[in-house]
Amino acid sequence: MEILGILIPASLFLGLIGLVFFVWAMKTRQFDDPEGDANRILTKDWDDRPKP
Repeated sequence: MEILGILIPASLFLGLIGLVFFVWAMKTRQFDDPEGDANRILTKDWDDRPKP
């Protein structure tokens, strides 16, 4: 039972870190166009010179 004193705070800390990174990803617009990315992967057209 003593191990729970370590595991519970550690899991809460890791969950908080994950939440912070998720909020950061949303604020920096990391998930702007998931449909477009999925469609680009599945097309058969090769783009040797992608736009910057």
